[in-house]
Amino acid sequence: MFGRSIKLFKLFGFEVRVDLSWVIIAILIAWSLSIGFFPFHYKNLSAQVYWSMGIIGALGLFLSVIFHEMCHSLVARSYGIPMKGITLFIFGGVAEMGDEPHSPRAEFTMAIAGPLSSILIALVAYGIYAFGKARGWVVPVVGVIHYLSTINGLLAAFNLIPAFPLDGGRVLRSALWGLKGNIRWATRVSSWIGETFGILLIVLGVLAVVKGNFMGGMWWFLIGMFLRNAAKMSYRQLTVRKALEGEPIRRFMEPNPITVPPSISVEELVEDYIYKYHFKMFPVVDSERLMGCVTTKQVREIPREEWSRRTVGGLAAECSMENVIEPGADAIKALSIMSQTGNSRLLVVEKGRLLGVITLKDLMKFLALKVELED
Repeated sequence: MFGRSIKLFKLFGFEVRVDLSWVIIAILIAWSLSIGFFPFHYKNLSAQVYWSMGIIGALGLFLSVIFHEMCHSLVARSYGIPMKGITLFIFGGVAEMGDEPHSPRAEFTMAIAGPLSSILIALVAYGIYAFGKARGWVVPVVGVIHYLSTINGLLAAFNLIPAFPLDGGRVLRSALWGLKGNIRWATRVSSWIGETFGILLIVLGVLAVVKGNFMGGMWWFLIGMFLRNAAKMSYRQLTVRKALEGEPIRRFMEPNPITVPPSISVEELVEDYIYKYHFKMFPVVDSERLMGCVTTKQVREIPREEWSRRTVGGLAAECSMENVIEPGADAIKALSIMSQTGNSRLLVVEKGRLLGVITLKDLMKFLALKVELED
């Protein structure tokens, strides 16, 4: 879902990151507020004041989104759901869950916490705005506070639309889940509504562009595309999780993997192993003892003329959590490691001994068969 992100800070134990796409949208929001929104609603102020209002308004929206997602995360943690952190991206933010909610009640409480937090900000900001206006506070101050009240109210209203994966869609999923006791069915229905809503926004965006509202139409179109894709991806992720969860690693493991002795040269490694088997990573084994791993990336760093003089044993690096998994883990953990690291093969290791290799291809074959038979 995200591209490159930057860590900002930690709050209540949660790591808050910002995707580079958010930097773009933050600049666009500040720009549109400074040259459009605030000049339209508050006349005869200087350009410097408008830009100050725009930047502070964008910063206030940034903090509001963090508060919204933080409330999701705190409630999720209270239900024992592992949270990876919070990432702000082009269309807002997301609290990254390490697992699905364990019950409809947990789903509902976690989902509703976000919109309620935005409503709280909207009400508090409006109260401050009304107080400040009555006391004669300067226009730029009350203008920014009123904007934050309005935008948080709109944020709450939009998120309450029952289209998954919006918060309203999660509330709907919790109700369907509680009604039938089947999270997969509930996710399928709420995701379908989310896709339909996304398509509706895409159509409205196209119509707006045709009528001459290019900027507004493009935003509706992009938001619709994002929601449609996010709804489809959410259902696929749940399908994968439910299909692989609890499936033991040994079921997919190749117990007699191709290994490389440490004594051969890098040239022999390339000719007799990499070009023959087409793997990017090989375990280096000496007398059944795992010495480490050697990868194509390591080979690329060695000048071609040194391949015949360098040995695999001198090149091998100690295996890490990025390419090793314990035999007691389940398939969903293996898939999670592969997804995070980009590795398509993991070594199954126990007490320093190589038991086998598990590959992404084998996981996907099993997943396709299980979904076809059970969906």
